[in-house]
Amino acid sequence: MNVAVIGSGYVGLITGACFAEFGIQVTCVDSDENKIESMKKGVVPFYEPGLEELLQRNLKAGRLHFTTNIADAVDNALVIFIAVGTPPRGDGSADMKHVEGVARQIAKHMKNYKVIVTKSTVPVGTGEKIRDIISKNLKENVGFDIVSNPEFLREGAGIEDFMRPNRVVIGASSSQAVAIMKDLYRPLYLIEAPIVITDVKTAELIKYASNAFLAVKISFINEIANLCETVGADVQVVAKAMGLDRRIGPKFLHAGPGYGGSCFPKDTLALLQIGKENHTRLGIIEATVK
Repeated sequence: MNVAVIGSGYVGLITGACFAEFGIQVTCVDSDENKIESMKKGVVPFYEPGLEELLQRNLKAGRLHFTTNIADAVDNALVIFIAVGTPPRGDGSADMKHVEGVARQIAKHMKNYKVIVTKSTVPVGTGEKIRDIISKNLKENVGFDIVSNPEFLREGAGIEDFMRPNRVVIGASSSQAVAIMKDLYRPLYLIEAPIVITDVKTAELIKYASNAFLAVKISFINEIANLCETVGADVQVVAKAMGLDRRIGPKFLHAGPGYGGSCFPKDTLALLQIGKENHTRLGIIEATVK
């Protein structure tokens, strides 16, 4: 099976390199010629433990390829992953111009059936928008399916998170697309990684809901830390004892400066905006952001 990954940043490159490690033929696409030339030489443009070795091994094996030519990548692939950025707008909503632009480019070069997969973190309803964009921009009357397959990669542990995930989420409305995606992830069945099969909208929301919940957990323990300081209690012991409850768990219960990173701030704001657009108040997320 041939796969194309459009967008060779953190998510796209790890996705491409790990699928190549599964034995799949992968072409990573990016508009940055300098980045592509570097990666062809086995040089990763950012630091991630183990990624450069993984890239070099699969380049040498002939399973991993890099190009700026989206037309060839689309033509040769059965499955096309969209892994471009969705930075926040001023109102907190995700800027979808890169995703939508890639969808138009894919449509222009499609000559036969494709499975088009969003890896990027995208708002609920994006799958329908991509379907509409592709349908309107097709040059030929060909079939395609839309899949949501959100990433759950932590910086510094991205390869481990891909190879030994807590879960793989596949959102699709077509049994053919589900079968193809299961085939892609077949090596993970051997380690009994949980595979969640659902519809596209539910898959899109799972990523936002997961990150928002972790942000809430961090904000909660920081609020408890403030109370501990006032009453003379030890927040570290409180957090440890809470974490021993299996329903709660010990992770993300470390009092500190609050949540940050590249995902939590933008994803909580984006989730609030999704709520507003759908006339649903998300009071807990709102309090967390404030």
